[in-house]
Amino acid sequence: MTRILLIQGHPDPAPTHFGHALAHAYRDGAIEGGHEIRQIEVAALDFPLLRTQQEWMNEPVPPALRPAQQDILWAEHLVLFFPLWLGDMPALLKGFLEQVARPGFALGRAAGHDMPEKLLAGRSARVVVTMGMPALVYRYYFRAHSVKSLERNILGFVGIAPVHETLIGQVDAPDAARREQHLAHLKRLGRRAN
Repeated sequence: MTRILLIQGHPDPAPTHFGHALAHAYRDGAIEGGHEIRQIEVAALDFPLLRTQQEWMNEPVPPALRPAQQDILWAEHLVLFFPLWLGDMPALLKGFLEQVARPGFALGRAAGHDMPEKLLAGRSARVVVTMGMPALVYRYYFRAHSVKSLERNILGFVGIAPVHETLIGQVDAPDAARREQHLAHLKRLGRRAN
């Protein structure tokens, strides 16, 4: 049994987006697999964006995000769902990650070391990204640059590894058979807590 935290990063709370269906499929598979599940809907949270390094380093985390930090500490595996917007994650999800990944929670200072201590080590993750373009174009022409940045500069920087990715393209071109294949795939991943 694995403790899994699903983070729905779509900034639109309407449950009609394909990313929401993918998250539900993963959740259903994880429940069938006997895993424990918690969920965060970033669009349902009310928090300010960080504007200065001083705020990030020294200000307290907004009260609305303290339960999210507790869920991250509880989790052994995190699954982030978001649509690709302007080549990257939506700003609301980035703002959420900036707020929760604070010094003292995600990063520490080890005496005598220049690099920060990775306080969220021991957790794995999967990143599920939907997009309008073909996923192969994003992966090979654009080199999946924003997903690689998320994996290396945010998740990896705080110790979350390994990180796997699922890129799902052409979500605006409805193909019922392909959508069902993607949903079935996410359900299998949930069953395996992968």
